[in-house]
Amino acid sequence: MSFCSDVKDEICTIENENSCCDKSEAYGLALFARAFSPSQISFVTENEAAAEKYVSLISKVCGVTLKINHSPSGKISVNAETAEERQKIRSAFGHDKKELSLRLNRANIENECCQGAFLRGVFLACGGVTDPEKDYHGEFSVQRMNLCSDLDAFLSEVLFEPKSTQRKGYNVLYTKDSESVEDLLTFMGATNSSLKLMSVKMLKDVRNNVNRKLNFETANISRTVAASLQQVEAIAKIRRTRGIESLPEDLQELAVLREENPEMSLRELGENLSVPISRSGVNHRLERIIEFARYISQEGEEDVCD
Repeated sequence: MSFCSDVKDEICTIENENSCCDKSEAYGLALFARAFSPSQISFVTENEAAAEKYVSLISKVCGVTLKINHSPSGKISVNAETAEERQKIRSAFGHDKKELSLRLNRANIENECCQGAFLRGVFLACGGVTDPEKDYHGEFSVQRMNLCSDLDAFLSEVLFEPKSTQRKGYNVLYTKDSESVEDLLTFMGATNSSLKLMSVKMLKDVRNNVNRKLNFETANISRTVAASLQQVEAIAKIRRTRGIESLPEDLQELAVLREENPEMSLRELGENLSVPISRSGVNHRLERIIEFARYISQEGEEDVCD
């Protein structure tokens, strides 16, 4: 079962405390379903709980009993078959035959408590959310442009300003912001789903932080190894050509120590000298050794020492 199905199953279990919220949720379901016109009222879904919720609320709010139909393809549909049923449903929400364009009737969202219930209905009718393990994405896919604009305005007022696009003839309002998706789930009452998303998000953040630290450490180790190899090669060059004793006295002990301990850090090298020095002091002396080897190369001297 998908995360989106889990969300829909969860919000279908929510029982409204007030009748006004029942009406708002039923309105969201009906208005944003497949069809809501004098000639056709239809709700189509793949979620059995959503279909049952639609039938229950339409019966409670509009006094119309509808039947759930299952197709061989797995689609579930609920249709108002008669003109009388359609008229009764539309009238219950303040819609009549004279309206030129289907628009959101805010009278069906009477109180602040009704806003979450209304959005639950809209989500069950045309909403979707991606599994947070893969991506953060919540959306509403609306057929009618004016109705989509009304939903855009509603979301902007109560939650967040969605982005919009068109996909396969539908107007899509969406957000890819994880916090906005969390807010949407919480606002609809899908608390468990919201907590799951937050848990996944925190786990991802921990993983990313660990990976960043590992990458940083790996880069540091690579730089240290590269520097050590350069130092050891320079010392070997000096030993083959002029001998370690050709180095100034303050460099000879460090050169031998580095040659015998290529894995030591600068701090460890400094601590193991007969007269300990700081990390920066070790670094400075090693740079002088490398510069001495570079001078030998420029002079073009042949290897003369055993």
